[in-house]
Amino acid sequence: MAPPRNVVKIAVQMRDAIPQLIQLDQAKPLAAVLKEVCDAWSLTHSQRYALQFADGHKRYITENDLEAERLLGGLQSASHEGRREALKHLVLLASDMTFAQEVISRDGLQRLGTIIEDGDDLGEVLALGLRAFLELMEHGVVSWETLSIPFVRKVVCYVNMNLMDASVQPLALRLLESVTLSSPALGQLVKSEVPLDRLLVHLQVMNQQLQTKAMALLTALLQGASHAERKQMLDYLWQRNLRQFIYKNIIHSAAPLGDEMAHHLYVLQALTLGLLEPRMRTPIDPYSQEQRDQLQALRQAAFESEGESLGTGMSADRRRSLCAREFRKLGFSNSNPAQDLERVPPGLLALDNMLFFSRQAPSAYSRFVLENSSREDKHECPFARSSIQLTLLLCELLHVGEPCSETAQDFSPMFFSQDQSFHELFCVAIQLLNKTWKEMRATQEDFDKVMQVVREQLARTLALKPTSLELFRTKVNALTYAEVLRLRQTERLHQEGTLAPPILELREKLKPELLGLIRQQRLLRLSEGTLFHKISSRRRQDKLWFCCLSPNHKVLQYGDVEEGTGAPTPENLPEQLPVADIRALLTGKDCPHVREKGSGKQNKDLYELAFSISYDRGEEEAYLNFIAPSKRDFHLWTDGLSALLGSPMGSEQTRLDLEQLLTMETKLQLLDLENVPIPDQPPPVPPPPTNFNFCYDCTIAEP
Repeated sequence: MAPPRNVVKIAVQMRDAIPQLIQLDQAKPLAAVLKEVCDAWSLTHSQRYALQFADGHKRYITENDLEAERLLGGLQSASHEGRREALKHLVLLASDMTFAQEVISRDGLQRLGTIIEDGDDLGEVLALGLRAFLELMEHGVVSWETLSIPFVRKVVCYVNMNLMDASVQPLALRLLESVTLSSPALGQLVKSEVPLDRLLVHLQVMNQQLQTKAMALLTALLQGASHAERKQMLDYLWQRNLRQFIYKNIIHSAAPLGDEMAHHLYVLQALTLGLLEPRMRTPIDPYSQEQRDQLQALRQAAFESEGESLGTGMSADRRRSLCAREFRKLGFSNSNPAQDLERVPPGLLALDNMLFFSRQAPSAYSRFVLENSSREDKHECPFARSSIQLTLLLCELLHVGEPCSETAQDFSPMFFSQDQSFHELFCVAIQLLNKTWKEMRATQEDFDKVMQVVREQLARTLALKPTSLELFRTKVNALTYAEVLRLRQTERLHQEGTLAPPILELREKLKPELLGLIRQQRLLRLSEGTLFHKISSRRRQDKLWFCCLSPNHKVLQYGDVEEGTGAPTPENLPEQLPVADIRALLTGKDCPHVREKGSGKQNKDLYELAFSISYDRGEEEAYLNFIAPSKRDFHLWTDGLSALLGSPMGSEQTRLDLEQLLTMETKLQLLDLENVPIPDQPPPVPPPPTNFNFCYDCTIAEP
């Protein structure tokens, strides 16, 4: 008779003892199992022993009182070598949650803090102490807010030192980043103690890890600052040529840009663009003399010679009438232009853009206004109305004023090529709009249609991530209205299918086979495996772990990996999860690792990429949590796991793949018609029948 499902055979070994082969009842408490093992070897005090995996990362299954005490005792060793070995062992085991709780409960953090504060050894021992401290704190058992001010100041000293071991400063910067993101009070201390110039020094060294951690701390300080402080900090950094350095030495570096650095560049871009939000959300003040002068400057820049010649010797009413007419020619909908700028967004940001364009490109500005004011009324492109709507469009495309995502890496290299990138982009976009208006031969009634085309032109070009404004200008101008129509038609032909009943019947017959092909591809993708980022509830992590499906599709294998080492082989993955133990697949807000993160906009991307597997672990339900690196990986993994569980694959990617395969297979099936000979001339009409007695009149009722 087969043993119960919850009973497995395992081997247990101990140094200087004969190994045991026991039947482990997973429903039995671990303490009872441990006592039975100790009794077989005649060992007393079973509570002082622990079970530990012999392979892989050697994680503990039960609390390891003895090992924790031994390592913590080694930290106080008088021997330098003894402390170093204890720290090395502690770093290896600190990632285990059970072991970490034991160390923390025995004042392990305080002992590590003493080593860090004393700073007797500024080399390997200090680096190991910082790494062990970070590993223990990452479990979230102890809050970062509990750290003492002297401890934080000591870590700041390591960041500010000129001659410091290369392995120490990245760890010190990482610790200060965590402190800044988690504790506003200690974050202010870090901000006051770490000069921006010091971070600039770290950014300019040719050490990619140190650069990344310095950028991480810089973005953390910017996120914790008020709007006024953030503007002051960014103005200072831009004056110190940080933008130029990022553009030349980080974005265009010979070394590939890491995921973490890409995320921090995205955050820096988002925070810089966020400085425009107050102007975007502030309507014009009709009583502000400064803003009235700015509007008059716009008018005079376009009609200066005409206005000056006609304005001399005029009455006040005549002058007001002339100004109102010129504002109409500028493209304002109202004779009082302030009424057009009352809408927020874009508010005063639209006025800033118009002024920037008139001052930076005066000839292009005058040509735009005068060219359109001389056209027939129905074909003129209104400059002011177009500028207001275009400013709003750019704010939407660049996500101005939106919270930073915790995982996004979608920064634009072009942003770091210009000091006034948003306004420079507007100058290119407004000239593109005028060009597209003429290509479409648009009238005032077509304004919304033109804006839709311009949105598509800008969005498609931004998605290409051009590295400079000139390259952006070249690419977006090449995307003419005719090219947009061609792309739309091509995409439509790829997506649309025929509705003829015979074709629909053929597609239904082909669908099961093609779904089987998609299922096979999804399982192959799971077998190849994927690198996933670890995401905590507090901050973005730079740790990676790898998960894949075994070749026989019966076990999920996973484990932690170091960044830059590539995908490990399945044999090197320490953890295994039998597919038979999986209960269900959870996605989005149902996942336990994102359930408590709130409903803010910044967590929307996490909900879209999160999925979890619930499985049986003894009598308890456990979870294996994932954050997919991309939307495509999310679809592939959820489809593959659904296929393993016998559920339908319902992702958007499956729908697209199935549609593509059905279209291709349908066309291949219809190719057989090409072998049928088609005559050049139509067949002859047959002669009429000898009689027409077969004709039946349906209108005559039968007797």
